[in-house]
Amino acid sequence: QVQLIESGGGLVQAGGSLRLSCTASGGTFSSYFMGWFRQTPGKGREFVAGIRWSAITYYKDSVKGRFTISRDDAKNTVYLQMNNLKPEDTAVYYCAAGSGIVTTLRAPDGYDSWGQGTQVTVSS
Repeated sequence: QVQLIESGGGLVQAGGSLRLSCTASGGTFSSYFMGWFRQTPGKGREFVAGIRWSAITYYKDSVKGRFTISRDDAKNTVYLQMNNLKPEDTAVYYCAAGSGIVTTLRAPDGYDSWGQGTQVTVSS
């Protein structure tokens, strides 16, 4: 399994920006589809954004136009650029990697490896 390390979380005011990074090791990064999920206390992990090896991207409706997922296969890294952040974006954000054949990148069950999570807090 690939190992994933996230970074870039923090505290930001509403309307601000953050960029999360997730660096992979131990696998063939270019063959993985990657996703970002988030979780708040008492709730399950929800899909935020995903990107296939072909660079096709998918987004949760509420982040479209504000968040951008991208990947740099040369650096084994996937990014989540988050702009115009809102208090409701506050959560622990997780990076995930998958290698199987899936019809959707939105389901957590489709992923094989997860990072440890990074806290994003947006103040109003």
